[in-house]
Formats: sequence, C-alpha cells, structure tokens
Amino acid sequence: MDWLIRDYREDDLATVVHLIDTTAELGQESVFSLAECISALTSRQPAVVAVHRGAPIGSALACLAGERAWVMRIAIEPAWRGRGLASALLMELERRLVAARVRRIAYVLPADELLGEGLSNAGYTRRPAVAYYEKDEPPTGPMADYLEELGGRWLPGHLWADVAGMKAEKDLIERRVVMPLAEPERAARHGVRPPRAITLFGPPGTGKTTFARAIASRLGWPFVELLPSRLADEGNLATALRSAFARIAELERVLVFIDEVEEIAPVRGEGTPPGMHGVTNELLKLIPGFRERDERLLVCATNSIRSLDPAFLRPGRFDYLIPIGTPDAEARSAIWSRYTGGRTEVDLDALVAASELLTPADIEHAARIAAQSAFERDLAQPGPVPERQDGATTDDYLTALKQCRPTVTSGMVDEFIADISSHARI
Repeated sequence: MDWLIRDYREDDLATVVHLIDTTAELGQESVFSLAECISALTSRQPAVVAVHRGAPIGSALACLAGERAWVMRIAIEPAWRGRGLASALLMELERRLVAARVRRIAYVLPADELLGEGLSNAGYTRRPAVAYYEKDEPPTGPMADYLEELGGRWLPGHLWADVAGMKAEKDLIERRVVMPLAEPERAARHGVRPPRAITLFGPPGTGKTTFARAIASRLGWPFVELLPSRLADEGNLATALRSAFARIAELERVLVFIDEVEEIAPVRGEGTPPGMHGVTNELLKLIPGFRERDERLLVCATNSIRSLDPAFLRPGRFDYLIPIGTPDAEARSAIWSRYTGGRTEVDLDALVAASELLTPADIEHAARIAAQSAFERDLAQPGPVPERQDGATTDDYLTALKQCRPTVTSGMVDEFIADISSHARI
C-alpha cells in the first residue's frame, strides 16, 4: 500500500476542492455540486483524505441526515485510479459513519459511472430507475443497546477477503458454514441444515479468532465475544453465562465467539477445579436453546481439543469440529505477499522457506519487525533520495525471522495431527 488515509483537516480544503473540480470530467461524477461539497467540508461533515509522500491524492466525503448518510464524492488523482484507492477511501469513510450511528449509507451516481461496480463489490445494492446505491448498516435502538451491553460490535465488511493464505481452511468454512447460513432457503431445498455451533481447534496463533471474526464479517452479523475471565469477574460463572445468553437471545442475528473454551468446559474428572462441573453443565444446557433460533452461530476455539469434555463436543451440540493448522507453503506465500505489498524485489521463496511451521501471527510479527527496521533506516537518511527503495528488503525480513521464536513446536504439530484423526468432524 503506497498511501495513508487519515481524517480531513481544514488545511486540506484547497487541495480537496481542486481534486473534486478537476476530476469531475474524468468519470468521477456526483449528483452533488462542487458548492455542496465545499459546504460539507467547511461544516466538518465526515471526510477522509489519502496522502502519498505528504501530498493528497484522493478524498471521500459524506453528509449526515439522521440515520442515513450520503456519500457525496470520491475524488482520486487520475494516476491513482484502478489501484484499489477508491475502495480503501470508501472503507475508511464507512468506519467513521458507523461510529456516528449511521444505519444506511447511500450513493447516487450517473448511470454510466464506473464506480458502480466497485460499490456493488463493497456490499451496496443498486436500486431500480436510477443508479442509486444504498447500503444498510447496523441498526440503532434496543438491539444496539443489547449489543453494547454485551461488548459486541459490527465488524468491517472486508475481513473475510482479508484472510490471506489458509485456502484449504477458508474454502472448507465457506462451504460448510458460511454458505448454508447465507443461503438458508437454497440449503433447505437440498435438505442441508445450516450449522448453529462449530469448534475451531489447533495450535495457538494459527488464526482461529481471525476466522471467527471473518465469518461474522462475511455474514454481516454482529460479533459478540464472551471472555471466560470477564464472566468470572461477575462472581458466579454459571450465572454470568446464563445472563449473557439471555441477552444474546434478544438479538435478531449474532455470531457468538468463545475463545479458550476449555476454561469453562474442561474434561470433568477428579482433577476438575471446584465449581467447574456446574459451569460446564450450565453451558451444556444453554447450547440447545441457542441452536433453536435461526441466524445465529456459536463459534468456540481451543488450542487443545482433547482438554474439552466429550459431552460438550458431541454432534447434537456442535455441527463441525474444524482443525486450523499452521499455513503450508502456498498459504505462507500468500501471507508474505500481503505483507510485502507484492514487491517483486522481495524474494518470496526465501521467506516461505525460512518461515516453515510459523503461524500467521508469527509471520505478522516478523513483517512488523522488518518494516520497523526499514523505517528506522529511512529516518537515519534525512532528505529525499529518489533512488532509495522504500520498504523492507529480503534481508530485513530474513533477519527479523531469525529473531522470532516460533509459537508452535514440532511436538505441538504431532499432537495436532493426532487430534485431527481422533476429533475432527468436517
């Protein structure tokens, strides 16, 4: 990514107005006039600006009208069109609109405006008669209040597309979980019952939480994470669980995520901590009631599926037990491509070979270290140096990898493979 997107500032006015004015005849049109755009900017309506090397190269602005927001204009320097900047600007603008409790976002374009395809891809729906694009956002009112009480939130709509690599796991979850929930009527015609509860298991750092968030993003459902430690702080853990599920029942649709679920559903036996029998029994009673409602999904995650009580995992409660392992070579290549920005001067094959057994979280950490090294090197050489290459080099990444301590050991991998044979249900 060669740009930074930030909030609009007052000293951006002249540049943004120039962008709007000079791009109007280049297919970047709007039903809002230049004067209306200037009025919105000066009255501090939501707006974002993309900059490259300190210079603005694009902008997106909106105006608020109750629970609806109108995207007034997306203006981009001609040299930057077709590089994903329009989508990035729109995404950042939407984040600010959702934070302002906007429920519906609309964009009116001339009928032949090329931006329409991008809007369709971003989740907008074209209405008949005019090229009127509209997108529903999270509601306000009682449902929003319940969601806030639970610490839940609506996630950005791009998280599913952002899952890099892990193609086998992503395809499996798309087919088994996402599509039956997204297309329930079509699934019903084939006798397919959409899943209501799944468990993701695998070594730490392999992306179980990322997948849970991505599923909620893909479905457009609110995401509620129940943290066992936070529930325990309320006193009686079983009572706190029951109270949380009662509030969840008030939501029209929801994805509930419980990470490290072995903390509240461990194998029951002599070594079980006092009081945990009651907590596990309470959760076992709550899951059937949760499963009775449509448009809801419980996703549990664990690093050690063999630590979970067998009664908790039986088919009547969980539809699928899906393994999430460390990325293979193809997946690591996709992950590294994301962090290196697809720069051809970076030797991806070398990075893939040097990151065997690393989790996506490990690779992200190494990429961050390498980027920081490149940034500090740039700071040590003040002044413009046109011939200097921006970004981390292959050596930067390899050096960073040597500093990383892998999260997953070979012993964990052996245990995970054994768990797939004995527990996976896909």
